[in-house]
Amino acid sequence: MDELDLTAAESKATYEEIKEYVLEHTGLKVNSLYIAQVKQKCGIIKRVNYNPPKLENSRQPKCLPEKEAAIREALEHFRMI
Repeated sequence: MDELDLTAAESKATYEEIKEYVLEHTGLKVNSLYIAQVKQKCGIIKRVNYNPPKLENSRQPKCLPEKEAAIREALEHFRMI
């Protein structure tokens, strides 16, 4: 087996690693909600939300375009997309 081959588990970064990467490279602070939104747009997250909002019509803040681009860059860096 080649040493450069990555397993699926090795190629996944934690939310904290993604936050640190984005902060170091862009100076932007991102939260877990924004990371989850971008991952869902990229097709990485496809699971049930076990912490649904209490109200049906509640609104969640949307990720800003510059933060979305920074998160996508981090996901590409960690080879998740």
